[in-house]
Amino acid sequence: MAEQTKGSGENTLELSILMPCLNEAETLEICIEKAQKSLRQMDIVGEVIIADNCSTDGSQDIASRMGARVVPVAAKGYGTALMGGILAARGVYIIMGDADDSYDFSNLGAFVEKLRGGCDLVMGNRFQGGIKPGAMPPLHKYLGNPVLTWVGRLFFASPAGDFHCGLRGFRRDSILKLDLQTTGMEFASEMVVKASLYKLNIAEVPTVLSPDGRSRPPHLRTWRDGWRHLRFLLLYSPRWLFLYPGVALMIWGLIIVVWLLPGSRKVGSINFDVHTLLYGAIAIIIGFQAVTFAFLTKVFAISEKLLPADPKVNKIFRYFTLETGLIVGFILILIGIFGSIFSLTIWSETAFGTLDPSKTLRLVIPSLTCLTVGLQMILSSFFLSVLRLKRK
Repeated sequence: MAEQTKGSGENTLELSILMPCLNEAETLEICIEKAQKSLRQMDIVGEVIIADNCSTDGSQDIASRMGARVVPVAAKGYGTALMGGILAARGVYIIMGDADDSYDFSNLGAFVEKLRGGCDLVMGNRFQGGIKPGAMPPLHKYLGNPVLTWVGRLFFASPAGDFHCGLRGFRRDSILKLDLQTTGMEFASEMVVKASLYKLNIAEVPTVLSPDGRSRPPHLRTWRDGWRHLRFLLLYSPRWLFLYPGVALMIWGLIIVVWLLPGSRKVGSINFDVHTLLYGAIAIIIGFQAVTFAFLTKVFAISEKLLPADPKVNKIFRYFTLETGLIVGFILILIGIFGSIFSLTIWSETAFGTLDPSKTLRLVIPSLTCLTVGLQMILSSFFLSVLRLKRK
């Protein structure tokens, strides 16, 4: 991780303008110049910080010559570099942006106004401010960013309309309280996600995106980093990753089992029998596993402070205790055992000979389903109790 520097003394400045840097010699000087101009125009006592991630093109010398403060961050990663700069910042507020001249650091007044007005996080919105020709690949503009933003808003009820805008401002103390963990490009998503989950005051500012001034390709890799962002959003939302799909599977499976338990059903020319019943039973089992994973993940994430405490989860655990899980699990196992014994009784009536699968499997499949889910319930209850002991 980054050098754990808490800044020089207290927050003695109003604003720190932070730029992560990895070989940005072509554009760094103009970005620093614009940032310094912005500080003068707003008459703000501030600083420009370059969080350098081991540049080899002389970026550090350029920053020092321009009067910016260079914070060396040895461990590689976009998030690591930014966190190193945030820890070292002396400003009450921080405005961060890429050092590729794609964002206009000379026009930061709207960000400062929102921050002074009490906002914890002020996001730039490129879709409101305008994306100049050539500034963003069509795949990012029409698919990647809109889809990931939609997912983020859906999963976390976030007000941000541009989840991945690189220009954003925030209160330093508010963001440090979020205890951000990611080291790569997901850092941008984690900041918005956690700010939304912790109910911070979030606002937006229209932001213009221009083509960057570098001759080399950007560090961003479309599919790799897009997947990393989507994966992060899924992992931070046990509800959408496990709970909702699991509940849907259980309901679908239960409907099929109840529908086919009395006998085969015919819809048009298609005859549904025990084979479909088996799929319904499997859906119930897999759905129950997914729901269990949702609670296990949620409790673990809360205990590790990756997610904030959830009053709804606490309310559920007032009623669903280890003892409740054991009782329900044993009841399901007993139902499965009785069903299995009854199946053996029916089989014994034929001297353990040939049976009609269409009839016997209607009893065997639900019995095995109850046995499986009951055992899962008992094991999961014990595991949840272990995780909750850690929380206490």
